[in-house]
Amino acid sequence: MTSFDRRQLLAGSAALMLPGMGMASAAHAAVAPAADAQKKIRAAIDRQLPENIARIQDWIRNPGIAAENWQMEEACAYTMGLIKDAGFQMVKRMPTSGQPGIFATLDAGAKRTLGIYFMYDVKQVNPAEWSSPPFEARITNKPGWGQVIVGRGAINQKGPEAAFLAALHAFRAAGQKLPVNLVLVAEGEEEIASPNFHQIVQAPEVLAALKKCDGIVIPTAWQNANGSTVINLGAKGPIEFQLIASGERWGKGPKGDIHSSQHAHVDSPVWHLVQALNTLVKEDGFTPAIDGWFDNVRGLTAREKELIAMTAASQSEADAKRAMGVKMWINNEPWQQSLERLASQPTVNIQGLVAGYTGQGGKTVLPGRAEAKLECRLVPNQTFREAETKLKAHLAKRGFGDIEVVVSGGYDPTETAENARVVRAQQAVYSRFNAPATLYPRSAGSWPGSVFTQPPVSLPAGQFGLGHGSGAHAPNEYFVVESTNPAVQGLAGCTAGFVDFLYEMAVTA
Repeated sequence: MTSFDRRQLLAGSAALMLPGMGMASAAHAAVAPAADAQKKIRAAIDRQLPENIARIQDWIRNPGIAAENWQMEEACAYTMGLIKDAGFQMVKRMPTSGQPGIFATLDAGAKRTLGIYFMYDVKQVNPAEWSSPPFEARITNKPGWGQVIVGRGAINQKGPEAAFLAALHAFRAAGQKLPVNLVLVAEGEEEIASPNFHQIVQAPEVLAALKKCDGIVIPTAWQNANGSTVINLGAKGPIEFQLIASGERWGKGPKGDIHSSQHAHVDSPVWHLVQALNTLVKEDGFTPAIDGWFDNVRGLTAREKELIAMTAASQSEADAKRAMGVKMWINNEPWQQSLERLASQPTVNIQGLVAGYTGQGGKTVLPGRAEAKLECRLVPNQTFREAETKLKAHLAKRGFGDIEVVVSGGYDPTETAENARVVRAQQAVYSRFNAPATLYPRSAGSWPGSVFTQPPVSLPAGQFGLGHGSGAHAPNEYFVVESTNPAVQGLAGCTAGFVDFLYEMAVTA
C-alpha cells in the first residue's frame, strides 16, 4: 500500500472552513466545524487513506458491464454494500426494465438536502490493450502525476465516487454530523446511455425524496496538470444506436456469407450499409446531414461565448492535443473556435463497423450482414425522441428503410443556470483549494443530468470533484491516489474537497 502526501492532505483539509478562508460569515460559522472537529476530520482522512485506496481497488475488482449483461446483479449488490457501509440508513434495490438501480437516503437532521448520482457499470475491455489486467486495480507510478490506480472504472466513476464515500466515513470516524441530508440514486446502465434510469428517478418514493433536494451532483476528478478545472453548466445528450443491413431483411444479397466471386451478380448488404452511413454526414465527414437535424439547434449565447473564451485562456491547448493524440482540430481551427464547436455542435459518430471476416489474411466472402454502431451527441434544443424520429425518416426517404435501426439508449441535453447553488458552492470550494475554475456551457460528453433538470424533478445538476484521472472508455484508465504534482490533489485532497463541498452546500445562500 502506498503512503500519501501529508502536505497535500493538510493543504486540502485546511480549506475546511479555517478562519480567513472565506468562511467568516455568521451563516458559515453556524455550520462550520469547530477547530477541534476540523482536526478530527483531517485525522480521519489521514488514518483512513489506506482503506480508502483499498476500497477503490476492490470496487474495480467487482465490475459489472451492462453492454454485455455481465455480473450486473453482483455489481449492484456490491455497490449497495458500499453505500450502506458509508452510513446511509436506507438502501434499496430498484428494479427497472433493464439493470437494477439503487435508492438510498441519509438523514442527518439537517435543514438542507443534497442529491448524489452514482453509476456502477463500466465500459467493456480488451485486456490485450492494457498494460496490466483491467480489473486487477494495480497501483503504479505515472510520470508527472504520481501513484495511480489503473483499472476499468478508475476515473469513470469509481475513484471519485469512492472518494465521496470516503468523506462520509471521515465524518463518522470524527464523530461529526453531516451538514446536509443526502439522497442517492444510482444506475447500472450509464454506459449504455441510461435507457431505464428515468424509471428509478420517477418512482414515487424516489421522486418525493429528490423534490426535497437543493440540487444534485455526480462526483468527478477533473483537475488539469496546472491544477485548474472546469465547471460544466450542462452536457450534451446522446442517442446510441445500431444500424444493421442484412440480405434477408433487404431482400437483396445473400442471407448468409457466400463466395466473393458471386458479387458480380449478387448485391452486397455491406455496401448497402456503407452507402446509408454516407448520407448521415456531409462530404466534410463531420457535419450532420440528417434531414431537419439543425431545425431546433440553439446557437451559443453571448455569455456562453464569453465563458468559452475564458476557458480557452485558462486551459492548455497543447496538453489537450497531447492527451487525445491529435495534431489538429477540425478545419485546423484555433483553440477558442474549436472549443466553441465542441460546446455547440451536434455530432454523428461511427463507433465501430463489423462485417464479414476480420481475421488474419483474406477469406473471399460476400457477407450477408453488416452492422454499424453509432452515437449522436445532441445540443439544446434537440431532444432524444426528435433525433430518433428524424434519423429513421432520413434513412427511409433515401431508400434505406430496410436497414434495421436499434436504439439502445439516450436522453436529452442538460442545462443548469450558473447562479444555481450547486454551481456557486463548487466555485467557493475550488477557490479555497487553489484550483482555478472556469465555467463552460456544456460538456461534450454526456451523463443523464436531464433526468434531473427536466420535469418532474426539475433540479439543478452538475459535477464536482478535485483530483485527477483519465482514460475513460480507453485502455489503462487511471485515478491518482498520491499526487506528486503540487497543483493537483490526490485521494486525500479529493476526499477533503467533498467534505468542504457538503459544508458549502449547507451555507450557500
